[in-house]
Amino acid sequence: MANHSQFTFQDASSPIMEELTQFHDHALMVALAICSLVLYLLTLVLTGKLTSNTVNAQAIELIWTILPAAVLITLALPSLRILYLMDEINEPALTLKAIGHQWYWSYEYTDFKDLTFDSYMTPTTDLPLGHFRLLEVDHRVIVPANSTIRVIVTADDVLHSWAVPSLGVKTDAIPGRLNQTSFLANRSGIFYGQCSEICGANHSFMPIVVESVPLATFENWSSLMPS
Repeated sequence: MANHSQFTFQDASSPIMEELTQFHDHALMVALAICSLVLYLLTLVLTGKLTSNTVNAQAIELIWTILPAAVLITLALPSLRILYLMDEINEPALTLKAIGHQWYWSYEYTDFKDLTFDSYMTPTTDLPLGHFRLLEVDHRVIVPANSTIRVIVTADDVLHSWAVPSLGVKTDAIPGRLNQTSFLANRSGIFYGQCSEICGANHSFMPIVVESVPLATFENWSSLMPS
């Protein structure tokens, strides 16, 4: 859950989000080094004596050709690794289908018989004390902690996007198409997200709440859910 005046990412709650956070910090340090070098060179140009002896500057030409290529490689290799990790889904413990509507989400637990429900935003007038306005829902998505969850995302009407930042998940919901993603919540907790694709007048009012619980708690919840 993001805090007021927060400038950084939310606390990572999945291995993929930890990788994304580390790559962000890595890319930021590379950008900082480039900016520092450019600032240093500008300072030298502005304060030093002007010369035009660049006719036989093969060494500097070699440096400014190889250095940018090396920087791009240091950014591309970790990025490609994370992309492959995000696409890899190995034997999911549970499959969840998320269907976007205007303006609510429907969920189907395909490994269970008739375990489906709709998830609407809780109105401010009905919000329990201590819950978050515009982020709480009447039915949360309950998943077991430390288990790989496959999410199949689609839409019933217009484009939507199923996104939970702290889990490192953001997948477009497209009518007539099934998109697939996965996550593993490495701790119990409640994780908030929102539709991240402008989908109409009430786009801001279709939040996502994922609650990660121990396996025994999940089994009890699934057995008590009405068909």
